[in-house]
Amino acid sequence: MNKQLWQRPVFFERNRVFRVYLGGKLFHDFLGDAPEDGFHPEEWVASTVHAMNANPTGPLEGISIVEGTDLPFTRLLEEHKAECLGDRENLGVLVKYLDSAIRLPMQVHPTREYSRKFFNSPYGKAESWIILATRPDACIYYGFSREVTREEFEAAVDKSLEDTTVMTNFVNRVAVKPGDVFFVPAGVIHAIGPGCLMLEAQEPSDFTVQPEHWCGEYQLNDHEMYLGLERKIANDCFDFSRYGEEVIRQGKKEPKLLAQTENTRLESLIGPEDTTCFSVDRFVVSGGSAVLTAGAGVHVVEDGEGIVRCGDFAHSLKKGDYFFLPVCAAGETTVEGKLNLLICKGGD
Repeated sequence: MNKQLWQRPVFFERNRVFRVYLGGKLFHDFLGDAPEDGFHPEEWVASTVHAMNANPTGPLEGISIVEGTDLPFTRLLEEHKAECLGDRENLGVLVKYLDSAIRLPMQVHPTREYSRKFFNSPYGKAESWIILATRPDACIYYGFSREVTREEFEAAVDKSLEDTTVMTNFVNRVAVKPGDVFFVPAGVIHAIGPGCLMLEAQEPSDFTVQPEHWCGEYQLNDHEMYLGLERKIANDCFDFSRYGEEVIRQGKKEPKLLAQTENTRLESLIGPEDTTCFSVDRFVVSGGSAVLTAGAGVHVVEDGEGIVRCGDFAHSLKKGDYFFLPVCAAGETTVEGKLNLLICKGGD
C-alpha cells in the first residue's frame, strides 16, 4: 500500500541552529558532521519551535523541514493534524541534540504560570538531559550548592561582568558520563558545562533567563540576559529554595522498566512522576522486528542500526537518525535490527 507523507514515519533535513556559544564537535560520531566546534552547536529535532535569536536567518529559523521537500514541519501538522497528532492540539515537545565546548551561562527557565503572564505562552521550559557522549572533565551545574539570598545572587550577577567564575561558587558542579539522565524543573538554576553531548527534551519554547554577563568570550546583551523583561521580574524565575545535595538527588533519574519481550525492552527515562509536561522512553530492539506504537512521538536512534518500515515505505536507520511517527502510522510501523530508540512525546 502506497503511504502518503503523513501516513508513515517522517524524516527531516538537517536543522543546526545558531547559538552564541561554541560547540558541535561531538556531532561527528552521531550525525557525521565535521569534527569541529562552531556557533551552530544545536540540532533541533523534528522541531515546531522558532529559535529566539537576536538576528534570525529567516522566519523559519529553528523549524524543521521535511526530508526531500521545502515543507515546514509546522505546515504538515496543520494540514494533517488528526492523522499526525490525533487529539493533541500540537506536538507539545522540543527535542535537541546539543554539544557544548564551553560552560554556558548560569540560567533558569520559567514555569508555565510565569510564561502565561509575561510571554503570553502556555509553555514554560521544564527540560531533561540524556548524556550521549563527553569530552574530558565533562560536567553540568545543577541547583544552588548552599542557601543563597537574592541579594547575594544579584551582587554576583553584577560582579560577573569582571569575574567570569563568580557564579560557579554557589552552584553544584556535577561530573557526568554517557548514560546519565537529569530532569531540570522550571526554577532550578543550572548550566551545561563543557564537554557534554546530550539529547535534550523539553517543553516547546526557547525561554531562557541567563543573567550572567558572559557566555565564553561573548558578552550577552540585556535582551539575551532577561528576554526583554525588567531585571527584577526576570530574576523572579529563580527558585532560591532549591539547594544542596538533595536537588541533585531529585534531578538525577534512573531508567524504569515498563515492558519487556524476548527481543524488546521499554524503559521510562522521564515519566509522569517527574513531569506531566513531556515524556522520554527508551525502546531497545535486540534483533528481529518490533512494532512502534508511540504515535505523535519523536524517535531518535541513540545507538545501533536497522530499518523502519510502514507499508511500502522503508528507511534505513543508524545512530543519530531521527523521525516523527504520526498517530495514523502507529501500530503499522515496524523496526528491524539492533538499536536503541529514544522516544519523546508531549504531555499535558
